Amino acid sequence: MNTTQMQIPSNKVKDIERYIQCQLQDCYPAEELGWMKRMLFEAFLGWDHVQLVLHRDDTINQSDLLRFHWAVEDLKKHRPIQYIIGWTDFCGCRIAVDESTLIPRPETEELLQQLFQQRQGCDADTQILDLCTGSGCMAIALAKQYPKAKVYGIDISEKALEMARKNAESNQVSVEFATCDLLRCPLPFNIEKYDIIVSNPPYVRDCEREQMQPNVLNYEPWSALFVPDSDPLLFYRAITQCAQAHLKQDGMLLVEINEAFGAETCALFNNMGFSTALLKDFFGKDRGVIAKRSKM
Repeated sequence: MNTTQMQIPSNKVKDIERYIQCQLQDCYPAEELGWMKRMLFEAFLGWDHVQLVLHRDDTINQSDLLRFHWAVEDLKKHRPIQYIIGWTDFCGCRIAVDESTLIPRPETEELLQQLFQQRQGCDADTQILDLCTGSGCMAIALAKQYPKAKVYGIDISEKALEMARKNAESNQVSVEFATCDLLRCPLPFNIEKYDIIVSNPPYVRDCEREQMQPNVLNYEPWSALFVPDSDPLLFYRAITQCAQAHLKQDGMLLVEINEAFGAETCALFNNMGFSTALLKDFFGKDRGVIAKRSKM
């Protein structure tokens, strides 16, 4: 307590802002730091940017002051801010996250938006499957976008599925989740064919670990990130086999990919009877593949 009081001159909001800036300016770029500051005030005090400006001369209680202090200490260690505050926004949904789940990325959201543009609506007979669902963010966004559809999600991690179920409930959508190892087990649902299959599987090669930021490498679950250098398309073969067996003739398959293997992933799908399109993210990098069954 005494250390916190020494570091933060007062309980005034403007002093807390200066404290955050001073403590973290050497750790993060200015734009990212500004975003983090806004996230902390929204999470801890419920304020948006306008309210933050209007309340700069206000004081906060000691309990909230300590929350800011410990958040800054965590950010110094590069713990992701989404784990600190416990949530992130994804496709208009608030998704709770912890260290058992990957943090949903804007690139994944962008891929879903491209699918939404191609598939305008769904009826009550529509079946949607999310493979390697993690926090459930994609399944939940799909359930929001297509409220008449029936949505299912699988993951190997029961802890991740606990979070996914909570997220579905908090976002007021119905998604059926089940534990399943995509590489070894048949699907657990009694559904013969799906209209849409999506997946954001592990795709980072072991050799790419040293290129990753510490906030990812030190905190996010490795089982949801990495694949062996010798078999970078491990999960995509399983996804293709699943889609061969369970995707309708006019169905759509969307997967997020490693930017280094765009052509190889498309070739894998093409060789298994799908027509493919490579999707780029807002940085111009190969980020996804959307596939359909080739017409016989």
